[in-house]
Amino acid sequence: MAATKAIRMTKKADSKGRVTLDAKFADRMVLVTPVSDTEVLVTLAQVVPEHEAWLYKNKKALASVRRGLAQAKAGQFSKRPPNLAADAKFADSIPDDE
Repeated sequence: MAATKAIRMTKKADSKGRVTLDAKFADRMVLVTPVSDTEVLVTLAQVVPEHEAWLYKNKKALASVRRGLAQAKAGQFSKRPPNLAADAKFADSIPDDE
């Protein structure tokens, strides 16, 4: 990542402590980290939904997903598509948790 020359701007916080940022931060997620009593660090961020976080914690599953995406991008698809009727029959045979 290329470093950019910092341009100091003067901003005034409103009555609720809010400060508007430069347009490059518009509609972006940021992390605000207190550095000291007089400084904060604003970092652009991406957030993973909690219900998807497991994938990034499971290296084997993540590698499998990435491999599948690469195969799909390269047009490498299964020569034997799934048998949906057989799969539905199997799923129906599994008792529901009650």
